[in-house]
Amino acid sequence: MPRPARDPITDGELTTTPVTGLTGGEAAARLRRGEGNRAVSASSRGYLWILRTNVFNFYNSILFVIGAGLLALGRSGDAFISVAIGLLNAVISAVQEIRAKRQLDHLQLLERSPVLVVRDGRDTEVLPEEVVRGDVVRIRPGDQLVVDGPLLDGAVEVDESLLTGESDAQLRGPGEDLLSGSHSVGGSGRQLARDVGAASYAARLTAEARQASTDTTPLQKQVAFCVRLVMVVAVLMSGAILGEAALEGFTLVRVVQIAAVLSGLVPYGLFFLIVLAYTAGAVASSRRGALVQRVNAVESVSNVDVVCTDKTGTLTTGRLTVVEVAPLDGHDGVEVEQELGAMAASSGSANLTGTALAARLPAARVPVLEEVPFRSSLRWSAVRTTQSLWVLGAPEALAAVLGGPDLGPAVRSRTAEGLRVLVFARATDPAAPLRSPDGQPALPALEPLALVALADELRPDVPDTVARLRAEGIELVVLSGDDPGTVATLAARAGLPSAEPVHGAGLDQLGDAELDVLVARSSVFGRVTPEQKERVVRSLQRRGRSVAMVGDGVNDARALKAADVGVAMRSGSTVARDVADIVLLEDSLAALLPARREGRRIIGGIAVSAQVFLTRVCTQALIIVTVTMLGLGFPYSPAQTGLTLFTVGLPTLFLTAWARPRGPDPHLLLELARFVLPAAVLTAGFAVAVYTFLYTSITRGFDDPGVRDRLVAEFEQYTGLTYGVDAAFTEAAATLGAQTGLSTFVSLASILLILFLEPPGRLFAAWTRPSPDKRPAVLVVVLLAGLVTALVVPTLRDYFGLTRPAGIVYETALPLLLLWFLALGLSYRLRLMDRMLGLSELTRQPPT
Repeated sequence: MPRPARDPITDGELTTTPVTGLTGGEAAARLRRGEGNRAVSASSRGYLWILRTNVFNFYNSILFVIGAGLLALGRSGDAFISVAIGLLNAVISAVQEIRAKRQLDHLQLLERSPVLVVRDGRDTEVLPEEVVRGDVVRIRPGDQLVVDGPLLDGAVEVDESLLTGESDAQLRGPGEDLLSGSHSVGGSGRQLARDVGAASYAARLTAEARQASTDTTPLQKQVAFCVRLVMVVAVLMSGAILGEAALEGFTLVRVVQIAAVLSGLVPYGLFFLIVLAYTAGAVASSRRGALVQRVNAVESVSNVDVVCTDKTGTLTTGRLTVVEVAPLDGHDGVEVEQELGAMAASSGSANLTGTALAARLPAARVPVLEEVPFRSSLRWSAVRTTQSLWVLGAPEALAAVLGGPDLGPAVRSRTAEGLRVLVFARATDPAAPLRSPDGQPALPALEPLALVALADELRPDVPDTVARLRAEGIELVVLSGDDPGTVATLAARAGLPSAEPVHGAGLDQLGDAELDVLVARSSVFGRVTPEQKERVVRSLQRRGRSVAMVGDGVNDARALKAADVGVAMRSGSTVARDVADIVLLEDSLAALLPARREGRRIIGGIAVSAQVFLTRVCTQALIIVTVTMLGLGFPYSPAQTGLTLFTVGLPTLFLTAWARPRGPDPHLLLELARFVLPAAVLTAGFAVAVYTFLYTSITRGFDDPGVRDRLVAEFEQYTGLTYGVDAAFTEAAATLGAQTGLSTFVSLASILLILFLEPPGRLFAAWTRPSPDKRPAVLVVVLLAGLVTALVVPTLRDYFGLTRPAGIVYETALPLLLLWFLALGLSYRLRLMDRMLGLSELTRQPPT
C-alpha cells in the first residue's frame, strides 16, 4: 500500500530548535489550544451508545409500547411486567458489551508506553496524548510512533505493517516522514510532531470506519418477521375487541379481554431468551479467547462461509524465522553457524533479521571494532571483530565483490519458494576498510560462507486452524499489502490450496461485475490498499457469502467494518480492536472455532424456543377467535396466562441451555411453519372442544335441580356474583369453568409437545429423530408435577384464576389429550400439513 504524500513543512507554528525543542510553557499552551495528540477511537461505541442501542432495540420497543397500552387500560401490574422484561433484556446485553469495552480499554491502557520528547533542551517522558504539535520526539529501537512528521536527524528502521501491510522494515532518513502506528525496529533519531491526533494518517485512514452500526443477523431477521406477524394479529384482535366495545359500551370485561390478548400473544419470554442466549454465548466465547463486543456477533460467526484474513500479524507473528543456513564452497556448517550467531549477537543495531538469527543460533558476544548497520539503501550490514570482518546482505547487493561459484541458481530456487535469501560472507582481508575515503560504506572483497534463508514466522496454530476451517466448508481469502508472490507462498505454507496471486495494482480499473468474476476464482491478493480490501469483502457479499474479516492493522479497519463479522488480533492496532466485533485475546484464529460452535448452539436453542413460543401464540390466537365466533364468552383471563411458566417459560429456558449445535437454516420460517401449524391447529381444535363441552355442560347444569345448588355455591364464591340477582352469573360461571378445563388441557398438551421436539425414543420420533439427551424427558415429568401442584394447591390455583379440580374436567380433558397426541404424531409422520399447503415445494431448488 502506498504511503501518503506530504508537503514540506512551511507552517511557522512548527518552527522549533531541534536541540532544545519546545519549552514547557509552549507545550502547555498548545495542549490548551487543542493541538495535543488526543487519541481518536475508530469506534463510536461509547457507554451511552451501548445503553441506547440495547434499551431501544426492536424487541424492547415492542415491550415498552405494550406496557404503555396496558397502563392506559389500568393494568399497572401487567404493564410493569412488560417494561421490566424489556429493561432486564437491556441490562443483560448492555452489561456484556460494556464489560468487553472496559476490557479492551484496559488492554489499551496497559499498552500505552511513555514517549520521550525534548522539552526545555532536555529529554522528558510524557504520555502519548500529551505530545503536542511542534514537539521534538526522540525515537529509539522498540518505540511505537505516536505522531506523523519528518525525521530531523539520524536514521530509523520502521515496521509499517499495521499501516500498509508491508512486512519488510523500511529505512527512513532526515526529511522523510514517520507515521503514527508504526514501530521503530532499529536506528535512532529525532522526529518533528507535525500531524497529531485526528490529523494523523492513521486517524484519517479510519475516519470512515467510525460509523457505529447495529447489524442484525439472519436469525434475528427471521425471528423479527415472526414477531411482527404476531404483533399484527394482536393489534387486529385488540382492535376488534375495541370496536365491539365501542358498539356495546366499554366495560371492565373488555379491558380484561384486551389485557389477556396483549399478555397472551406477545412472546415476552422469547425476547428474554434471545438476549440471554446471545449473552451466554458471548461470555462462553470470551472464556475461550474470543472477546465479543457485539453480543449477536457469536451467532454471526456461525453463518460465516468465507474468512478474509490479512497476512502480517494475523497468519504470521510479525517475526522472521530461519529456515536454512546452507554452507557454501565446502565450509564447515557448524563453524559457519557459530560465526553467524556471533555476528547476530554482537551487532549493536537490532532488526528482525538479527533477532531471528540470534534466536536460532545463540552465541556469545564478541568485541566489535567497527560496524555498518543495515540500511534499506545498502541492503547489507557488516561487523569487524579482532579476528574477522563479517558481512550479511542481499545476494544482488554483494554480487560485485563476491568470489567463488555463481550463487544465482541456489538463490533463485529458494526465492521461488517465497523465502528471503541473504548471503553470509567474510572479507578475504580482515583489515580491509569498510568505508570509502569520503566516509561512505564500501564493501571489500568477500568470500561467501553460507546462504541464509528466512521466512515469515507462521503462528503455531495457523495450519491446524486453516485445515479445520476448510473441513467445515469455510473458504479462506488472504488480503495483504505485501508482495503477491510472498503472500501466495505463505498461504500455501498455512495450508491454503495453491492459487495464482492477484496484484492489487489492477483492481482499481475493474468495475464491480469484473471484480466479482476475479474474486470468485482467486483467493490470494497482494499489494492491496484498504479500499481494495473493502471492495473484495463487498464483492463476496454480493455473491451471497457471509464474510468474516480478520485483521490487526489500521489498513484493515475499513474491511473489518464492511464484513459481516470483524475480527481483530489483541496485539494489533487499537483502531482494529475498536472497529472489530470480536477480538482474539490470544491472537489465535483457533478461537473462532469454539465461537462458531457456540453460535450454532445459539441457533439450535433459539429455533427450538421459537417453535414452542409460536405454537403457544398461534394456539391461543386460534382459540380466542374460534370461541369468540361461537359466542361462548372469552376463553382466557390475564391471570391464566401465568401458566405459561410451566408450558413455555421454564421449558424454553432449559431447552435453550441444552441445545445442540445446528447449522444456519435459510428456510427456518418454513421449518417453523411445518412444526407450528399442525401443533397449533390440532391443539386449538381439541382445546375448543374441551371448552365448548364444559361451557355448555355448566350452563345446562343450572337448569338441573340435582346439581344447581352445588354449582351456585361454588361459582358464587369464584365470581363474586349472586345467582338470580346478577344476570351475567350463568355466563360468568360457565366461562370460568370452561377456562379451567381449557387451561388444563392446553397446559398438559404444551408440556407433552416437548417430547416431539426432543424425542426420548422412537415412539415419540414423529417430528425428528430420537434425541440422545434424556434431560428433556425428565424435564417433562418435573413440569407435569409442577402443573398438577398448581392445579391442586388452593393458593396457587386462585393465583392462576382457576376453579378447584372437578371430575368432569379430567374426564373430558384426558381422553382428548390422548387423541390429540396420536393425531399430532400421525400428522407429523405423514407430513399432512406439508401436503395440504405445499410447503415442500417452497424449498425445492429450481433446475439449473
